[in-house]
Amino acid sequence: MPKTWIQQRKKDYYYRKAKEEKYRSRAAYKLLQAAEKYHFIKAGDVVIDLGAAPGGWTQAARKIVGPKGFVLGIDVKTIEPFPERNIKTIIGDITEPDTTRQILEMLPRKADAIISDVSPNISGIWELDHARQIDLAQKALEIALETLKPSGNFFVKVFQGDMLNDFIRMAKQHFEDVKIIKPKASRAKSSEIFILGIHLKDNER
Repeated sequence: MPKTWIQQRKKDYYYRKAKEEKYRSRAAYKLLQAAEKYHFIKAGDVVIDLGAAPGGWTQAARKIVGPKGFVLGIDVKTIEPFPERNIKTIIGDITEPDTTRQILEMLPRKADAIISDVSPNISGIWELDHARQIDLAQKALEIALETLKPSGNFFVKVFQGDMLNDFIRMAKQHFEDVKIIKPKASRAKSSEIFILGIHLKDNER
């Protein structure tokens, strides 16, 4: 069976599944799969979703936290409102210093988890795209350090490349355990992977 056919079928499977289950993007399953395996989001949690548009991860996070949790989605683009009362969204740029203040003002308390699916505008120049993605991941980490509660968790998309190991070392400075994850819903040919920082270290608070 041709490999390209298998990859195409996987892509179509999650696309169809998202349509059937009314998720705004197939990316929702990347978060659901990772969270089911590593339990970094739980019922009742407060979750910050960076780069939330169109809202697939926000929906997935809301499914996990349930009616007693809270999800805040942030993106530079407008996010179509959600019917659930415990989902809020704001327009914000994570590279701007004021965004962290906006986030803190919207939270009921410090967050249990920060998730980030932020991506740069892809140029097609691999070294440039990789560097931009790592920079955005670093910005997400900075926000996490300001907004997470003690022992909070951090889940962020990165692209594979020569700057990745430095970012992982940085994450290990702040979290008790750091894992590299490639969910099944992530396309096999994609260079994206996810870094999970588990339990913000006590000396960070």
